[in-house]
Amino acid sequence: MLNLPETAKQHLIIFTRYPEPGKTKTRLIPALGTEGAANLQRQMTEHTLSQVKQLQKTSAISFEVRFAGGHLQLMQDWLGYDIAYQPQGEGDLGSRMAQSFYNAFQSGAEKVLTIGTDCPDVNDQILAEAFEQLQQCDLVLGPAVDGGYYLIGLQRSVPELFINIDWGTSQVLQQTIDTAQTLNLLVNYLPLLADIDRPEDLPIWEKLLGLTH
Repeated sequence: MLNLPETAKQHLIIFTRYPEPGKTKTRLIPALGTEGAANLQRQMTEHTLSQVKQLQKTSAISFEVRFAGGHLQLMQDWLGYDIAYQPQGEGDLGSRMAQSFYNAFQSGAEKVLTIGTDCPDVNDQILAEAFEQLQQCDLVLGPAVDGGYYLIGLQRSVPELFINIDWGTSQVLQQTIDTAQTLNLLVNYLPLLADIDRPEDLPIWEKLLGLTH
């Protein structure tokens, strides 16, 4: 068994996919090719991890990587052995996220965020703000320009938030908000940001590279 880091009261879950050409960022293949799309997935995951590690310098948080594709050894060879990894498991995105929240709260976490790696503007300040907001609300959402969300945070497991959602559509955020209202959850929102899913989104990443290099 790996010696995995203890789950802190504030816990972050990163959903990503092993960057295998042809199986990742498929909507970007027409613009980038299979290798280019996989390379972008690799770079965006590494960028997200760098922001999480930046946050760890100022906040007591633990994090884990939930991966699809590949296997544990490939993930460790890529991102390092000092990270807690879990396969995302079976089912649609909702059931996989619901399970990851459940596991984190069972492990003793009190505030849990889940993010993907498609939104390069998610930085340590936004993550810190999300944890802070969870002191005053039940649910924090980071709305994405495409009608989904780039971040969801909870103080407790609420599996209903992940049921009957049309994943991958522009309805995801609104359907989640509607469910939250039905459950009388107090919701706070982070800034609106853009995901990188399609060729027309690529300038967002290029701009970020220009700022960091």
